[in-house]
Amino acid sequence: MEKCKITFYPINKDMEVPVGTALKKAMNDAGLDFDFPCGGRGRCGKCRVRIREGVVPPSDSDRVHFDEEELKEGYRLACTLTVQGDLVLELPQEVTGHKILIDAAERSMEIKPHLQKVHLEVKEPSIEDQKADWDRLRDELAAVKGDKDYRITLPALQALPKVLREKKFSITAVIADNKVTGLEAGDTTDRMLGIAFDIGTTTVVGYLMDLLTGKELGAVSTMNPQTKYGADVISRITYSSQEAGGLEILHKAIIEAVNSLIGEAVEKVGARREDVYALTFVGNSCMHHLLLGLEPRYIALAPYVPVTGSTQEINADELGIKVNPAGKVYVLPNIAGFVGADTIGVILATELDESSEIRLAIDIGTNGEMVLGNKDRLLACSTAAGPAFEGAQISCGMRGTAGAIDTVRMDDEFTYTTINDERPVGICGSGLIDVISVMLDTGVIDSRGRIANPNELAGTSAEKLADRIVDLDGMRAFLLAPAAETGHGKPLFITQQDVRELQLAKGAIATGVQILLDVYGIGYDDVFEVILAGAFGNYLDKHSACAIGLIPSSLEDRVRPVGNAAGTGAKVALLSAAEYRRSARIASFVEYEELAAYPKFTEIFANSLSFPKKD
Repeated sequence: MEKCKITFYPINKDMEVPVGTALKKAMNDAGLDFDFPCGGRGRCGKCRVRIREGVVPPSDSDRVHFDEEELKEGYRLACTLTVQGDLVLELPQEVTGHKILIDAAERSMEIKPHLQKVHLEVKEPSIEDQKADWDRLRDELAAVKGDKDYRITLPALQALPKVLREKKFSITAVIADNKVTGLEAGDTTDRMLGIAFDIGTTTVVGYLMDLLTGKELGAVSTMNPQTKYGADVISRITYSSQEAGGLEILHKAIIEAVNSLIGEAVEKVGARREDVYALTFVGNSCMHHLLLGLEPRYIALAPYVPVTGSTQEINADELGIKVNPAGKVYVLPNIAGFVGADTIGVILATELDESSEIRLAIDIGTNGEMVLGNKDRLLACSTAAGPAFEGAQISCGMRGTAGAIDTVRMDDEFTYTTINDERPVGICGSGLIDVISVMLDTGVIDSRGRIANPNELAGTSAEKLADRIVDLDGMRAFLLAPAAETGHGKPLFITQQDVRELQLAKGAIATGVQILLDVYGIGYDDVFEVILAGAFGNYLDKHSACAIGLIPSSLEDRVRPVGNAAGTGAKVALLSAAEYRRSARIASFVEYEELAAYPKFTEIFANSLSFPKKD
């Protein structure tokens, strides 16, 4: 089979592939950390590469996303490119400094680990006492713990003779639910670690915990490697269903990321993988299914049914997770097809299920999950906000990485800040909310989202922005940063289409809030507190969010960011078996509201698209 050579610049990585190989596959096979936000369907235009050497005719998608000058310079979409000959490809400037939220609040509780260690000094056998090793160990265990109903797993039973004699019958038993799952020579009761994982669509965060003291020893994070197969859950469900071996590829990708983070976490504190005995996982329903290797396609098809909504206890080695051989995985339950274990984690962290006051918890992202209520009743829903808050579908949008505009202000002058204080190369979700708020406040856009003609602007602030309204491909756009200011020498704009995308996203969230209130039979004044969970909620400016109608303005003074509450919930469930069992009760207690089935959904959504009118 004829092969050709690909060289990736500036990392100087070479590989050979058969003629006719899709570049997307080649890049994935090469292990390049390169995202395909739309799942490789040529729609978003974010996977730009430049051909330095070689010839590749532009595809139809290339012609949509690049002008003639860019096509002549060799720019192509990686996801539509098929390799027909030797190529030297220039990758975009390396993306570094991802802004990953790892802060997770503490919550008081009693520590009750899922597993326990018991040190035993077992009486040695003799000619006079020929009792079997397991009977001998079980009797000693019963004497110490006061319970005779102990069982043992086959791997532990196979290891028993050797381990028992390694330290002259001084042995530590690892026990889960009256079953001996592991055995260790000597007294190892002072070492028992666990890791709580929050598997997000975009990022993965792990918290290394001391299961004996409850102390957090460190946190580790990475981008979710599945992003190269799609930025959102629908893209990944499509990939898992339509690509040969797609489900296994996505499952393997997240397991490898988890194993890598485990190694990083224990190395930081001078521990070993074998010191990790328990892991908990939260994530949305799709991430939950991909972690477990479960078929996710029916989550995306009406009536949106997951494979399971219950808690799952699994031996770590069954998932290929590399920790202590006795290690156990505890997966928190899902509520519905698009309301997953991460929402359960938020409820555990904030204790909404025990609140006397009515609270509203919102996790804003591609899928906006929200929960309303108190100890008497909890309602949950999910809104398809789309990827605008993650930067996808926005012309200059990007994730929260180095060079992303993350805040925008209009005081005496129009100003912005960027992540890592680098020259801007795009705008992330928090910056997008800010700039739309500024444009709305100054009259650059009206309540319908229409960008004004420059001569329509009146007032000092508005007039200062008039020269930023320009014609771009026959439509009005707002100039964020001129070419001279940016990191790539190209201007950054907010286009009319970008405004529409933001309206759809914020309209979806606002619709979910309104429908939950309607179903609950209350108004804004009855909400004691609005809890913003997750990375986006933690970084966005609450005034900007209220100004554009993402959150009702009357609730602005009741908004409280809580950081990675899903991660806190995972930690709580890791440190306490009782809290883990509580998660199952929460899942059965929460009522799920399917927004699309609500009689007034269309009307409420249409009204939510508009921005609030200025007083």
